[in-house]
Amino acid sequence: MSWLTYASQRLPGVTVIAVGGELDATNAGRLESYVAEARQGPDDHLVFDLTEVRFMDSAGLRALLNSCLAVARHGGSARLAALQTMPARIVRITRVEAHLPVHETVEDALTAALSPSEPPRPAQGSGGTSAA
Repeated sequence: MSWLTYASQRLPGVTVIAVGGELDATNAGRLESYVAEARQGPDDHLVFDLTEVRFMDSAGLRALLNSCLAVARHGGSARLAALQTMPARIVRITRVEAHLPVHETVEDALTAALSPSEPPRPAQGSGGTSAA
């Protein structure tokens, strides 16, 4: 079994989830459960601090996406921050960054999450584009 650590920090309007280790099929479900419990409110923003994640497989990516979708359903936003080489590669290959903001630093992600000027993200899963 791969080792995984996680901790949360609650700030006004945003919860930061710091993850460390290897995020994979052996522990992705535990992370999803932790995130569901750690969030302050359903409409709060969520920032994943992935500074210490050295490896992530598709199950780990799915856990992050599921958590992000749960936040978005309730009006919040989610962001990934400080990805290392291997996790950044899977995010890039799968083109997740086209649907989920990725930031160089946790500070950048926090600033963006709490920025009142940020336009709302379009609903995901509509299957098409809308005409103006």
